[in-house]
Amino acid sequence: MTKGTQRRLAAIVSADVVGYSRLMGMAEARTHARLQAQFSTLVKPKIDAHGGRVVKLMGDGLLAEFPSVIDAVNWAVAVQQGVAEFDADEPDDQRIEYRIGVNLGDVIVDGEDIFGDGVNVAARLQEIANPGGVCISDKVHTEVQGKLGVEFTDGGAEQLKNIASPVRVWRWTIEGRGGPAPMSSTTVPLPLPDKPSIAVLPFDNMSGDPEQDFFCRWHL
Repeated sequence: MTKGTQRRLAAIVSADVVGYSRLMGMAEARTHARLQAQFSTLVKPKIDAHGGRVVKLMGDGLLAEFPSVIDAVNWAVAVQQGVAEFDADEPDDQRIEYRIGVNLGDVIVDGEDIFGDGVNVAARLQEIANPGGVCISDKVHTEVQGKLGVEFTDGGAEQLKNIASPVRVWRWTIEGRGGPAPMSSTTVPLPLPDKPSIAVLPFDNMSGDPEQDFFCRWHL
């Protein structure tokens, strides 16, 4: 480890705007102004109020850390609720929504920046979160269960991109917002049956000849 770096345990938050390019393409100046307003009046003040700090801004997203995992999750839920209220009068296709991932892990601190597997897992959790929702790791859920007044749904084990071992994830989404969880191409697959299986579906008679209906019927 180089001079000036250290390690510490931290609650890491990764947040990203859903459909940022599409929103900018629809109304660039207005979208930028709305994002700036949200950050200055909602996102950043709530980070400060919950004892966290912004590590860095990344275009349409941010990385933050909190000394308390409870504060980190409280912030994530509060921000999603605040953003929903902020954009309540906007048309559905113009609403600003975030995906937020929260992880608890050991990080390498280098100046003002943080690195390491703990940060990478938080970023991957954010990628699979529902729009308007929060996705947390099992480590986080263990620490916050029964302490926040909000319930997370068990999402099972996910094989996150570039993360060696599957991570059990838990999800929270504002009721009526966000829809179902996005499908992940790296979700842990269901076990295959021991014996080969064949699915047989009926044919449609497209010939126009009624005598060919015989081939399209089920025969037991």
